[in-house]
Amino acid sequence: MFIEIEPQSPVPIYLQLANQIMEGVASGGLSPGALLPSGRSFAADLGMNMHTVNKAYHYLEEKKMIEIIPKKGVFIHADALRVATEAEKQRIEQELRPILAEALCLQLGKEELKKMIEQTIRNIQGGSK
Repeated sequence: MFIEIEPQSPVPIYLQLANQIMEGVASGGLSPGALLPSGRSFAADLGMNMHTVNKAYHYLEEKKMIEIIPKKGVFIHADALRVATEAEKQRIEQELRPILAEALCLQLGKEELKKMIEQTIRNIQGGSK
């Protein structure tokens, strides 16, 4: 899996890393049960602070995307690909709301937004950005 961090991005580095791991799961590039590098080795490979990788890992662990098993490793959670709960659906809707409000302020229409979403899904499922 190729990770690309953009240091100048307004998105925090830990979140860039976490998002790319989630995209790897969504695209099928990372399967449930797959082993991820330890925080220390991932940080060395990416040239970043180990605490940044740990923050990304804990963020993903809270979302049940990964499972950290002491003395064994970090694994893609067996339930990383699952049917969303009502609470998860509500959280996603809340996170989308300000993005959609901004899009509406920028006069992006429903059809244009729909096309953007469909293209983004195709890009993720195709494994590219």
